[in-house]
Amino acid sequence: MSAALAGFAILVIGDSQLMGMLPMLHNELEDAGATAYSYAVCGSTAQDWIIPTTASCGLLHRDDKAAAVLDMKPGPTWNLTNLIAQHHPNLIVVELGDTMAGYGGHMELGWVHEQISGLTAKIAASHVSCVWVGPAWGEDYGPYHKTTAQVQAMSQLLSQSVAPCQYIDSTTFSRPGEWHTRDGSHLEPDGYRKWAVAITAAIEKLKGQLGQH
Repeated sequence: MSAALAGFAILVIGDSQLMGMLPMLHNELEDAGATAYSYAVCGSTAQDWIIPTTASCGLLHRDDKAAAVLDMKPGPTWNLTNLIAQHHPNLIVVELGDTMAGYGGHMELGWVHEQISGLTAKIAASHVSCVWVGPAWGEDYGPYHKTTAQVQAMSQLLSQSVAPCQYIDSTTFSRPGEWHTRDGSHLEPDGYRKWAVAITAAIEKLKGQLGQH
């Protein structure tokens, strides 16, 4: 354990990738001294955190030291504004990208920009510092067709579009195919553990730019 993130109250939001990584990332952030509130909605896009919808494939959340709560029944998603009011974070971590990337088809650039700008505007209006975590590599098989080229394209788009959030480029953490997946997109537990460690280390490096207090 360290105290590198002492004083940080971190709200983490994300999609099914965060559902797989949540236990590891939540623990890593708290082991670094932060207080963490983690919320994952399977299949969510950026817009879903502004205008709540119905989650079709599961929700998972964990507040600080409480036990994680998994709900696989269709249910309403969370509103970011309400989560900010509830938890008073001084850092928001956004893990979103795969569900907007159009793997197996074409990325709808206009729609993706609209999604990203809507969420970053909402975060900017809240005056809370943020980081946006881009997608990790997958493997081009199974139902998702997550190709190296499309991950690169999505990561580049996010890097240019998520201001005022700082961007964490997950493609720098491993080589394509190095972290094995169970379906071409979602990682095996060892990959999620390594991703969580790398994200936490990246946040620690950025902390001087994040307006902690």
